[in-house]
Amino acid sequence: MKRTLLGAALAAALLAAGTPAAAPASVTESVTVTDAGTALADSWQPPLSTRGRHVVDANGNRFKLKSGNWHGAQGSWNGSGDLADPASHHDAEKSDQLPLGLDRKPLAGILADFHALGLNSLRLPFSNEMLHDTRPVPDAAVAANPELRGRTPLQVFDAVIAATTAEGFAVVLNNHTNTSRWCCGLDGNERWNTSQSTAQWENDWLFLAQRYKANKRVVGADLYNEVRRTIMDDANWGWGDDHDWWTATQRLGDRLLTEANPDLLVIVEGINWQGIPADGLFHWRPTLEPARTLSHTLVASNKLVYSAHFYGYTGPNHTGATGTGETHDWRYQELSRDELFATLHRQAFFVTADTERHYTAPVWISEFGIGADETDPQARAWFTHFVDYLIATDADFAYWPLVGFTGHGRWKLLDYDPAGRRSGLLDGTDWRAPDWQRLVTAPATTGPVPVTDTWDMLNLDHADAVQSLRTRAGGDWDSGARKGVCPDGQRLIGLAHRDGRGLCTDAGARGLTAPTGPVTVVRDERFVKEGDWAGGYTKLQCPQGQFATGYSVRGQAVSALLCTGASRALPLTGRTLWFDRGDNRPAGATGAPGGEFAEGDYKGQCATTEYVAGLAFTGAWAKGKTPDALLCRTL
Repeated sequence: MKRTLLGAALAAALLAAGTPAAAPASVTESVTVTDAGTALADSWQPPLSTRGRHVVDANGNRFKLKSGNWHGAQGSWNGSGDLADPASHHDAEKSDQLPLGLDRKPLAGILADFHALGLNSLRLPFSNEMLHDTRPVPDAAVAANPELRGRTPLQVFDAVIAATTAEGFAVVLNNHTNTSRWCCGLDGNERWNTSQSTAQWENDWLFLAQRYKANKRVVGADLYNEVRRTIMDDANWGWGDDHDWWTATQRLGDRLLTEANPDLLVIVEGINWQGIPADGLFHWRPTLEPARTLSHTLVASNKLVYSAHFYGYTGPNHTGATGTGETHDWRYQELSRDELFATLHRQAFFVTADTERHYTAPVWISEFGIGADETDPQARAWFTHFVDYLIATDADFAYWPLVGFTGHGRWKLLDYDPAGRRSGLLDGTDWRAPDWQRLVTAPATTGPVPVTDTWDMLNLDHADAVQSLRTRAGGDWDSGARKGVCPDGQRLIGLAHRDGRGLCTDAGARGLTAPTGPVTVVRDERFVKEGDWAGGYTKLQCPQGQFATGYSVRGQAVSALLCTGASRALPLTGRTLWFDRGDNRPAGATGAPGGEFAEGDYKGQCATTEYVAGLAFTGAWAKGKTPDALLCRTL
């Protein structure tokens, strides 16, 4: 059985969005859905969100991203030679800024092959240059899909997304490059703002998120690919400057969720490379390791997914280069199985393995792969071991790449010759087929995923961290101060002695926040009525029936405490928790719940059976009015 869908709602959304290459009326054409597409579409309900380490659908059921990269729209030019000559393009695969293969096989046939691979989702790379290219694509670039003639690259992208999502696939948009040049070396695409401004990057993302807002199977925004060093400068994680990947993704993620499309997953890849790749000089592949002490807290904390890439020929301190840029560090494929597993855990998989941490989130391995023509036993063993680890950790994944042309690069799972004839993983004797089949059919968590406790950190190092939509709507509650506010539904549970870091949670008290009611900014001791709980110190205390959800600082000094009304009566019994001379946090088998949220600073943290009712500080000599104590009261 086949069913036909009319993309009128999508067309209206595209036309309303506006663009340098506006969508034509022809996007309303009918899309025929196959039986496989119907079955896939019926198996999950968008939009997607997260619960702990898992991605879930709108019904709360696990949605494991079994994905592939359908590359091409990000560009294929190598950076020299005639742009019209295939020899000037990577592997001679001239993509014309389109998903690869549209010149060789009808779109429906390519999607049928994706079904046969066992995929449920696609990562679609694009370049910022492609979004603004208003030239019609060459007729030859869509020879097997003549209905796409005369369209701009973005309009073809529209048609591909419409057909792909109609077939039930989830689509994650991936900003792969600034320019339509093959990635990823010293190519002008090292950072999100190497060949363009950060403002342009943000505006393009807002435009694209709004463009596909009506299509709920466009589920995610993968913000940028393989952030790495330019010749002179590194990207960083948390320095607050123009090269700060943490700050850039934190800001854009919040903007996407509040200004464009609140349904999207926000996908943040770790930093791919820092340092100069030369023996004796600092260099490494940070991946997600910085998130252990500085993670993201979005305004919707159930929308964050972390991402990482792994290839056997690269390594934790190896660029993957041969010759220039090669060092004597180990490549991943040179590690023993046990060493590989330990390294993968340290660099990325701790995010999903560690529960009750501010960084706990799904990790999507959005690129990994190997060539069908690979003969090195060491490289082949790496691939098998890596698949073993993906299966053992029940990881979300996306193979790179899906489509290629016979006779050129053999990393692709599906090769199409000029006549559209297919070869590759689904045909013949591809040595990768058994491992691939094991991966896509491996036992996995399915069905309803229980709601888990949420932990998030607040980072006031360089700017506000007001992550409450409710508080944002109320305006600036302490002008001139740096402010931190927990996401709606959470409460403040921990503070650092210096530098403004905080920890939030809903553990032990989900639904504690009253849906309406008072929010109080406390600047003095007027609500201290049940006794002096920090003698000689200035005490900011919430009114009875309220609990702390935020705070503000000026420099290092406490400025105000933000208190929110509770949905039920709150007990007044409690204790004073001091942290001015050392850490004072709950102990556990694996450390304090929530994790390290202010590395190098003293921290105070109430128990999960308590709420913060007050904050104490002093202006005595050498104290500087930094947070010294919390009033922790029993829930």
